[in-house]
Formats: sequence, structure tokens, C-alpha cells
Amino acid sequence: MSRLPALWATPADHVAATRTDRPCLYFSPETLQATAERFRAGFPGRVTYAVKANDALVVIENLVQAGMTAFDVASPHEMRLVRSVLPDAVLHYNNPVRSPGEIAFARDMCVASYSVDSFSELAKLADALEPRGVEVAVRLKLTVAGAAYDFGAKFGAEPATCVALLEEVARLGFTPAMTFHPGTQCEDGTAWEAYIAGAARVARAAGVRLARLNVGGGFAAHRRGAAPDLEAVFSAISGAVVAHFGADAPDLVCEPGRAMVAEAFALGAGVKAIRDDGAVFLNDGIYGGLAEAVVLGAVERLEVLSPAGERRRGPPVGRVVFGPTCDSLDRLPGLVGLPEDMAEGDVVLFQGMGAYSTATVTRFNGYGEMDLVTVARTA
Repeated sequence: MSRLPALWATPADHVAATRTDRPCLYFSPETLQATAERFRAGFPGRVTYAVKANDALVVIENLVQAGMTAFDVASPHEMRLVRSVLPDAVLHYNNPVRSPGEIAFARDMCVASYSVDSFSELAKLADALEPRGVEVAVRLKLTVAGAAYDFGAKFGAEPATCVALLEEVARLGFTPAMTFHPGTQCEDGTAWEAYIAGAARVARAAGVRLARLNVGGGFAAHRRGAAPDLEAVFSAISGAVVAHFGADAPDLVCEPGRAMVAEAFALGAGVKAIRDDGAVFLNDGIYGGLAEAVVLGAVERLEVLSPAGERRRGPPVGRVVFGPTCDSLDRLPGLVGLPEDMAEGDVVLFQGMGAYSTATVTRFNGYGEMDLVTVARTA
């Protein structure tokens, strides 16, 4: 059962009945809970939610309602948020760089698992924590293909360093584990297979049995074309663990963020103006819910609704699309295919917008405020 009952059947019903100058985020609790169940049923291990993708209270509440009991947190704020909804939640703190104050806060919050990618950060944990029962995962980085962008430039250690770190984790008495993040928007299992093989080599070289292997996030959301086949990725992960660890395989954990929450939200951006040259101005842009367009490209799953909630069906025309701010950089990349018959007052509905929309929104020029509207389904 949803923690937030649907007020409207679809975004089109809401558009037809209301008028607002603010962009709207349409949230389907049922979709979010179904996605959580898909991960829990398909992934061969513990599923945690990466709170950074969308820290809205309704998201945490509905994931708990769906049976989620473990969360990947990256800050004291996220720890407090999860604890406010589920006091006995299992917390994994996999941001590998922390101040002593943050470590003390995490200790008081009874965080179960930490990650490290350097000896200096491991020393901070050793100084602050009683190692018995605390898991420390060494974060590996490799050069692999398959992601929209790689996280290795900021986090993770090379294999040789990971060997030494893992030996030290075991020597200090922490529960030894490993973790990695294959990068964002990985649509097949290739990156996970390479990382799992690399983690197995590190563990063998260190002579340490891993209690757990965290295979990260990176699961792709549906931004364009066909929806990603998550079950095929789950199968690839299972096969790689068997192939490279054999009978002594560690327990698995994953931390989906984007793929967990994206499909539960759609973004409705109002058409403020259409210039004589066909350029479109929306009431949201890259300083708001469309921030990721700069990195990942504009979302291609979109439609345009008239003020009556009817879908515009004119032939698509490539248009320049600007956001509402006074900054000329506030535009979607390239040309966006929008119906020839669209008009001012219409709403452009972007699907799959639950991840890194509200989480990264700014208040530049006084824009960024959004209405949250609950719907049974977003399309």
C-alpha cells in the first residue's frame, strides 16, 4: 500500500484540471514500490537504496513500505533522514572520504558498513571505531567500458593498493569486504563482470576471504530507446561471482539509486514562450530538474500535452530548448524533437525523471520550486 495515495490517474488528468507557472513532478508510489520489488526479487543478495539519487521523504517512506530495510547513505543528513522513517534501518556509509566528525556521527548512528580507498581514510576509521562487527569495504577502481561516465576519477584505488588495504583491514580486525561502482547508466553486465573478476584477483592476492562484495549502483534507468534489461544484469552478476569466486563466494549487496527511483517520476515543464525562430522556453531547465541533460543528454522519452491534457501529435521538429533563467547556458543540449503544433501554455512531459532532479535542483534566479503531484501512473 502506498504511503501517499494517488490524487490523479495520470499527469494528463492533472494538466487538464489545473494551471500553474511552476514545473510539476508527477510521482507514482505504485511504480516505485514495484521497482523495489523487482530488485529485491531479482538481485542475488541484499538491496540497498542509494539515498543520494532522491532524498524526498515520500521516496524513503514508500521504499520502507515496499520492504526495504537497508540504505546507502553518503552524509549525516541522509542518516538522519532514513532513521526518521525506519529507526532500525541498516546503514552503509560508502562515501569513502569523511571528516572525523562525520565518522563520529556515523558511529553514533550505528552504521554497519564503511568503504575506504586510501590508508589515510582507513586510519581515521581505526582511530574512531571498535572494529568488531564493523564491515570495511575496500573500493576498487578499474578502467572498463560500458558506463555513461566513470566514477574512478574521484574514488577507488588501483588493484595493487587494494591488496594492501584489504590486508590491513583484516589485520585491524574489521570485517573485510570489497566494493566498486561500475559507473552510471550501465546497460549490460560487462562492467560488473570485469569488476567482479578484478575483486576476486585482489582478494586472492591479499589472502583474505571477503565477507561481502558490494557491486555498487550503475544500473541504468530508461532514458531512451528500449527499457534496460535489469534481469539480464542480475544474471551476469550471478554468473561472474560463481565463475571467479567459486564455492567460497562472498555475500552480495547492491546500491541502486537511479534505476530504483527514476521511473516513478515524470517532470512536467510548462512552455513559457515560443520564439519566432521556433526556440522554446520552458519553466524548468538545467538549473532545475533537467540538470543531468548537460552530462547524459536530454531525455528522449517525452510528450507534449495541451492545456486540455491532450497529446500534441504534430510531426516532430528539432527545436532549441531554453530553461527559464537569464543564463544563456540554460539550454538542453542539441535540438529536441517537439511537435510542430505545440503552443505556449502546453506542458512538456519528460518521463523517467526521479533521479538527480530534485536532489540537484538549484534556486538560481529564484526558479527551481516544483509542485509534487501524486499519480497512479506517470504515462
